Amino acid sequence: MEARTVQLVLHYDGGHFAGWQRQRAERTVQGVLEETLARLCAAPVPVTGAGRTDAGVHARGQAAGIRVAPKWEPFALRRALNATLPPDVWVAAAHEMRPEFHARYSALSRRYTYVVGTDEEAASPFRRPHELAERHPLDRARLDEAARTIVGEHCFRGFAVRGTAPEADDHRCIVRGARWIDRPGGLAFEIEANRFLHHMVRFLVGTMLEIARGRRPAAVMRAILESDHNRDVSPPAPAHALFLDRVEYPATLYTDVG
Repeated sequence: MEARTVQLVLHYDGGHFAGWQRQRAERTVQGVLEETLARLCAAPVPVTGAGRTDAGVHARGQAAGIRVAPKWEPFALRRALNATLPPDVWVAAAHEMRPEFHARYSALSRRYTYVVGTDEEAASPFRRPHELAERHPLDRARLDEAARTIVGEHCFRGFAVRGTAPEADDHRCIVRGARWIDRPGGLAFEIEANRFLHHMVRFLVGTMLEIARGRRPAAVMRAILESDHNRDVSPPAPAHALFLDRVEYPATLYTDVG
């Protein structure tokens, strides 16, 4: 019997997960999804994610690919999952996809947002779990200049954890857009690229914030981009303020297109 290919669009609060990837002794998003699907489908259902978010990172647009029995139409599957999943995971949408769809390798781009609170209320317990409470004045012009530096195709070896990509990998990413925007109570950094390396967004934000605090020269962004090591990067910004917002796929992979 031929399986149905489905893309799940997921929201989750990463605060109580040890990241996306299944781990034997830790609670993970992939693990919770596979356990829930196994109960619903009475058989193991592997789940492939578009990206492996770190412990503490949230999502409001993570994509996951699964293959289920033909009886599971996307609408019914979404409804059954949302009635069964724990409250920190929610399926925002379910799309039937063509058989060649792969959640990771078919993706054209991914978009992340990092949230920074700059007002006094950023320390509130209602905001602190999902944004970085910044206690130092930030030079907005320096932030904007740093963001412009990374747009385009670059080697991001200097902004990645060493060893998480093969040495033969060129560590090149194409950043379609990167900008700081104003939001009530603070700022947010938005970035979209064809791919991301391990901790890349958090290293970028950590370094940009150090520049905006006046602790590092603006030229350090360009210097790290041109470096063949990561020894000069600033510590990564905390995970709890990072959100995976969206994963884009070719329209032709959706069964209701063409």
